[in-house]
Amino acid sequence: MEVITFNDIQKANETIKTTDIKGKDYAEVNQRIKAFRMVYPTGVIETEMISNENGVCIFRAIVGYKDGTEIYKLATGTAYEKENSTFINKTSYIENCETSAVGRALGMCGFGIDTSVASADEVQNAIANQEEATIQTEEEAKQYIITFGKYKDKTLGEVVENDINYCDWLLYNAQDPNIKKGITLITGVVPKTEKEQEEILNLTVKLNELIREKNVEYEKLLKHYKVKSNTEMSLEQLKDAVSKLESK
Repeated sequence: MEVITFNDIQKANETIKTTDIKGKDYAEVNQRIKAFRMVYPTGVIETEMISNENGVCIFRAIVGYKDGTEIYKLATGTAYEKENSTFINKTSYIENCETSAVGRALGMCGFGIDTSVASADEVQNAIANQEEATIQTEEEAKQYIITFGKYKDKTLGEVVENDINYCDWLLYNAQDPNIKKGITLITGVVPKTEKEQEEILNLTVKLNELIREKNVEYEKLLKHYKVKSNTEMSLEQLKDAVSKLESK
């Protein structure tokens, strides 16, 4: 196969139409795919659903190219979405998650990253999830209704009282600002930083890989950490589980 240069990618990027979001230009995923196909006509984009539990979907995308019968990987991208976190995610959170993963994988290859690795689709969805919390008091927090997952239609107060591990997970991953603020008001625990939340996502993906690779008894692992799903595990639990399985 002919060697691809940075100039080839740069020329393809010049054809990308960007979307203005709050004064900054971002490339949509479909534009990145078009540029990718210009450079790699036989390019390969593969996606895999890593998990879809409790209303949280995680996807990984792999971008590569064919040379004869061989497929060579160029980059990967990972993304997650929460069901019901935005209007569109009420029906299409799985599709959004897959699209975001593809956009990030293509960004890692250099397509559409003149302003940001994040795609316009990803940024617009993030902005939709960044509305300010409306609850102000502990009592309001306790009465706040959960709209997704295993505690759908239950109050936040009930969840805090009955499943602190799940609350720990919500504090790190919930995209609804009322849930994060509500848990803080009730428990006094402050959410982790964005970097720590990203670490949770990466550890969850790694744990899923190790479970398959090591033929781990999933139910036994959940019982050990007293959770009903590995997506409920705290940062500390994820670190512990990954460390133990890596050394197994």
